[in-house]
Amino acid sequence: MADLIRTAQYFKVQIADKPGTLAGILAPLREAGGNLLAVHAFPRSRRTQVDVVPEDPTAFKNIAKMHKLKVQGPKMCLLVDGDDRPGALADLTDRLRLAKINMTAMTGLTAGQGRFGAILWVKPRDVKKAAKVFGIGLS
Repeated sequence: MADLIRTAQYFKVQIADKPGTLAGILAPLREAGGNLLAVHAFPRSRRTQVDVVPEDPTAFKNIAKMHKLKVQGPKMCLLVDGDDRPGALADLTDRLRLAKINMTAMTGLTAGQGRFGAILWVKPRDVKKAAKVFGIGLS
């Protein structure tokens, strides 16, 4: 099976870098039935930046507003899921390299049962070009 590559909207949330703060933003989403396709959290300037890729961006914005979460975005990223194999990420990143597109970040992981997933971030000006490289449209 070919990799499924698509563009997706993501939102940035800044939270305190202390125990429980990530759970504090994820719990209201769960309780409201908001499904997340991906979450990537990392330290940034003595805080934690959380990039959230919701299945339904409009519902996410409504839930965030209801719970007074300060979100920035939407911005665009590329989501990948496919059959796990040696070199899967190398193949994807090489295609961007050949197109002279610089990735600003990437997260990849195995999903079990022979599957893998990845999030690729490129500069906003390069999203359309990256989508073209992968033969996909913008969401």
